[in-house]
Amino acid sequence: MTENNKIEIPIWEKTTLSIAEASAYSGIGQTKIRRMASREDCPFVLWVGHKCLIKRKPFEEYLEGLFSV
Repeated sequence: MTENNKIEIPIWEKTTLSIAEASAYSGIGQTKIRRMASREDCPFVLWVGHKCLIKRKPFEEYLEGLFSV
């Protein structure tokens, strides 16, 4: 636990990632991830109100099927 008693989970074990975490995890820029996530047919986005979260496993699977971004 950290000073604020917040549990820290390694990024590769998280179910969902913030845009910044997804960017760090994948090496893809935050702007590009936001554009990808804003499409209606995006398979890896989870909206919590106005907050955009990235579902890690579907994001990984999506990227595995791509040649370029």
